[in-house]
Amino acid sequence: MTDEAQGNAATRDARDRIDTSRPHTARIWNYWLDGKDNYLVDREAGDQIRQLHPGIGDYARADRLFLGRCVRYLAGELGMRQFLDIGTGLPSADNTHEVAQRVAPESRIVYVDNDPLVLTHARALLTSTPEGRTDYLDADLRDVDAILERAARTLDLTQPVALVLLGVVIFIDDDAESYGVVRRLLDALPSGSHLVLSHTITSPAMPDVDRAVEFWNEHGTPKLTQRTPEQITRYFDGLTLLPPGVVSCSRWRADGTEDGEPEEVAMFGGVGRKA
Repeated sequence: MTDEAQGNAATRDARDRIDTSRPHTARIWNYWLDGKDNYLVDREAGDQIRQLHPGIGDYARADRLFLGRCVRYLAGELGMRQFLDIGTGLPSADNTHEVAQRVAPESRIVYVDNDPLVLTHARALLTSTPEGRTDYLDADLRDVDAILERAARTLDLTQPVALVLLGVVIFIDDDAESYGVVRRLLDALPSGSHLVLSHTITSPAMPDVDRAVEFWNEHGTPKLTQRTPEQITRYFDGLTLLPPGVVSCSRWRADGTEDGEPEEVAMFGGVGRKA
């Protein structure tokens, strides 16, 4: 079977695995970003969540802008040329490869996700400059060995890699397993690699976020786990955190507003360097 035939078969299989009877995180995220890759069940759930927490749609935009700032900084200021983006989500504006290759056309990017709907749109993530390269892997975050083995077909894992984990470790509820997965990925990458990570927080100052997540875990899939900012910082243990550390995604190296810093959102993130 040719590569194209295999790709078409995988796409057909992915379509068969899409469950449109329950709202799904990636599709709701897409809805909040004004995308078209969602269903009525996702829009209804997204609207209900917004009623519980009106500002939650801003998190999707803040997380997306955080991704762009991180990739531009890593590619532009730090010279990173390889990106492993796990938990890619549905294609949107300014995907990782688009941001990186605008800065450095020779950049190589591997996307990883296990959402069948994302797989059906994977070809939109496989565009690349002639100098660079992109690839897409259908795999679960927990499948560390498989991800690294297949990513090595596109990336040189003896050279620094930016590991991008935006809003994905929230799907591993066990803390030890969650920290362990991130550590195993980082252990396989060489000195000079970076971790870019974001995570929904729980905070006494934002009780409506907890109510929104509780609603989601009752009605949607997959279920989410919130963690405190201190717990999120633990993912960067052993790394050198780049300033300003683990903060609201909206405030990570963002331009100020007339009123000062951008408004805080309950999605925190940071970037750390492996020595």
